[in-house]
Amino acid sequence: MALSQGAIALHLNKWLEERFELPLPSLPEVGRDQGPEAAAEALRREWGLGVGGIRNMVHLLESKGIRIFSLSVKAKEVDAFSMWRGDTPFVFLNMQKTAEHSRFDAAHELGHLVLHKHAAPQGRQAEKEADAFASAFLMPRASVLAHTPRFTTIEQLIRLKKIWAVSVAALAYRFHTLKILSDWHYRTIYVELSKRGYTKREPESEPHEASQLLAKAFSALREEGITRQQVARDICVHTTELDDLLLGLAFGRVDGGRQLGPLGPSKKTGLVRVK
Repeated sequence: MALSQGAIALHLNKWLEERFELPLPSLPEVGRDQGPEAAAEALRREWGLGVGGIRNMVHLLESKGIRIFSLSVKAKEVDAFSMWRGDTPFVFLNMQKTAEHSRFDAAHELGHLVLHKHAAPQGRQAEKEADAFASAFLMPRASVLAHTPRFTTIEQLIRLKKIWAVSVAALAYRFHTLKILSDWHYRTIYVELSKRGYTKREPESEPHEASQLLAKAFSALREEGITRQQVARDICVHTTELDDLLLGLAFGRVDGGRQLGPLGPSKKTGLVRVK
């Protein structure tokens, strides 16, 4: 089901590219001959992100030419996946997860795109590397060390996780990998997180991120009188299949709760230039 959605997304992306000037892919190959942590640091430098928290992962990836789509609610077993189509990278996110989970999934798939474009390694090792990349990309070493408390408690983790908009479990694991937490202290905290249910539901969760690119594109199409039903007919799919790709992204509320309108008209299309 997920692969089928990927095929539909390729058709939709081609349809959109014919009508809008979408951001060109800007994903350097920083992963070659580097470990996940070094690759994450290198990509942050390349993109000029500094060491602070990333406000919106979906917006960031879209601005770098990565096409973001959502997975059907029927594909709930799949957290996320990514792929390359020629020189264009794609990421698919399960929007039924918590916002923190989806942000980590987006960074995880970015890790695959950066580290594993040429297919090696695969399997469990590739997943471990993508997880390590995501952790380092979302929670840079320098930033985490600068906010290290004298003694770590779950309450402190819940407060600190907001700096990077990550799950409390992910932050605890990052503390462990950076040797802020000993093996014993980390196990103790993880057991308590499990008891409180925080490994399945997120305390003080962030709002879900939405696609700025898709929101602007479909807003412009509506102004031109082009409906989702027409788009679906053009790419030869049912409207529900199109909606599955956009659910929680194009029709969510974006930019701090304000629905974004279209940008100025494009000389090429007469619709909008999406940046």
